[in-house]
Amino acid sequence: MTVQNFEKTNLMWEFQQQMQRFNEWLELIFSQNQTQFPKVNWNPVLLDLLWLVVRGIFWLIIGLLLIWLGWQIWQNWKKYYDYSLNLGNAAPSKITDVNLNKLKATAWLERSRKFYRQGNYQEAVRCLYMAMIQKLNDRGIILDESSRTDGEYRQLIQNLPNREAYQILLNTHEQLCFAETPISLEIFERCQQAYQEIEKQ
Repeated sequence: MTVQNFEKTNLMWEFQQQMQRFNEWLELIFSQNQTQFPKVNWNPVLLDLLWLVVRGIFWLIIGLLLIWLGWQIWQNWKKYYDYSLNLGNAAPSKITDVNLNKLKATAWLERSRKFYRQGNYQEAVRCLYMAMIQKLNDRGIILDESSRTDGEYRQLIQNLPNREAYQILLNTHEQLCFAETPISLEIFERCQQAYQEIEKQ
């Protein structure tokens, strides 16, 4: 004869046991306190009704707490979901959000225009600078190395025609990175004109 596996306990049974113990405890408390009060004959129907109201209020409070907890979880999940959804769809707010090595000069120009339309002149100028670096690399004049500084670029462009245009972009980029100079529309337009002169070569 095989012994069958029986469920020794489950969550619902445990809950019922705890409720029964709680009810018995309340009954004990009320029966002990009853001796201190004058003997009153309570109508059993009223006692049952009172007990039903007390239990109803208890379960109402539990239900409201669960609804509130569910609402909090929903709100936090929604914020997280919206944030993760926006990460995939939103245009990057800085040029560091993209893989820098894969963009061509035309892509940098397009990004510069996009930032310009958004009124973000700082990132628009940074994109013009990156377009200039990429243009120098594409033409084989100065190969792009990520460790190269603006000072090194300044030395390498000394013999190039129209080096003033390069210097405008290099100087503005230095101010942007190290002096944290705010970039105005006027500065952006000067950098854009300098880049257009570089493109004409």
